[in-house]
Amino acid sequence: MNSKPKVLLVDDDPSMLQLLSLRLGAAGYELITASSGVDALQTMGRENIDAVVTDLRMEEMDGLALFDRLHERWPTVPVIMLTAHGTIREAVTATQKGLFAFLTKPVDKEELLSTLENALSISPQQPQQPEAALPILTRSAKMYSLLEQAKLFSESDVNILINGESGTGKELLATTIHQQSSRSDQPFIAINCSAIPHDLLESELFGHVKGAFTGASQNREGLFVTANGGTILLDEIGDMPLSLQVKLLRVLQEKTVRPVGGSSDRKIDVRVLSATHFDLEAAIDSGEFRSDLYYRLNVVNLKLPALRERPEDIPLLANHFLTAIAERTNKPAKTLSPEAVALLISYHWPGNIRELENIMERVFALSTTPVISAVQAEHALPGHRGIQIDTLKNAKQQFEREYIVQLLTATDGQVSLAAEIAGRNRSDFHKLIKRHGIHVNIYRKSDTEDD
Repeated sequence: MNSKPKVLLVDDDPSMLQLLSLRLGAAGYELITASSGVDALQTMGRENIDAVVTDLRMEEMDGLALFDRLHERWPTVPVIMLTAHGTIREAVTATQKGLFAFLTKPVDKEELLSTLENALSISPQQPQQPEAALPILTRSAKMYSLLEQAKLFSESDVNILINGESGTGKELLATTIHQQSSRSDQPFIAINCSAIPHDLLESELFGHVKGAFTGASQNREGLFVTANGGTILLDEIGDMPLSLQVKLLRVLQEKTVRPVGGSSDRKIDVRVLSATHFDLEAAIDSGEFRSDLYYRLNVVNLKLPALRERPEDIPLLANHFLTAIAERTNKPAKTLSPEAVALLISYHWPGNIRELENIMERVFALSTTPVISAVQAEHALPGHRGIQIDTLKNAKQQFEREYIVQLLTATDGQVSLAAEIAGRNRSDFHKLIKRHGIHVNIYRKSDTEDD
């Protein structure tokens, strides 16, 4: 598998294409060239491109027109524009629309390489989202794998437990499962078990008969009956009281419900999805959750990754929220500067996607310019102090050093054994050790032979 970033170069000047190809090829990039905007769009349709470097002045379709088409279809692919005729007005216009960078010819080699490296580190690319788009926006390999599992299990009627931190989109995933199931034309009912007082939750789920308790002035069908034929989501199932867990277990086993105060059961056909941010196995150990109910609910387990585990989705989701806010408020669209995007990626997002949406609401309201700066984004992040995301090169070097240290620690400083585990010959491994300034002796035990 080729792991080199794939860059599309677009220019109607063959000599410039050749020069850029030599420079970027020597830096380790896989290059594809196009002599026009039309050729570039055709190439994008058949190749998985990680970044685009294009000239501004071209016949038929200039760089700005090409960028508009690229941004419409591939919004997270970074675009760097080059021109010998650049103006401030064009640069500002392009940046406002989301262009990653605007460089003037003759292009400085180091500036181009640095800009491209930053673009790829901020916008790592994954396979394009399928045309039949799901309601979940993503470019994350983890999410693609999860959605593929969800699609397979949606075709059956098994109960599914969705795990994930608050704000990761558990209800959205449950909705997706329902929409892809054979029950998609039947009701989908979601109830948050932590949002309803415990003494009312049983009535909400199973219904009640007139006079069952104070205030029960008439019969009422519960949500299980309302969802009959479809799907019910029991969100935050970990907050359900033990007394009600027993009754839910009976519903799942017998596929019947009995309303509060009632004397007869009613048959139901409901698929049950549940979701929680709790560790239910730990709750079982502490006596707060029934193990028999857990095994009924947890036939299939899907775990949603936290937003910090899918940083490639942050720019995609942020731009989606900004666009939605502009449409809802009937105001001009706003975009994030590259520095602001880098800042958002470096943040740890304890509130996940819900927090990101709230932050975008805040910066949209407070920003008076079409481009939201890093300073404005930083002010909107609680307790953030401008942590800067590292370059891909530095991150790789740091990982390599830590990996070597771990191997030497595990092998008591035996270089030959560490090299064998790493799949490198001893000479190359010694060079790596020397490059990172690692002293092997500190990892050796006194009785370990020096190799």
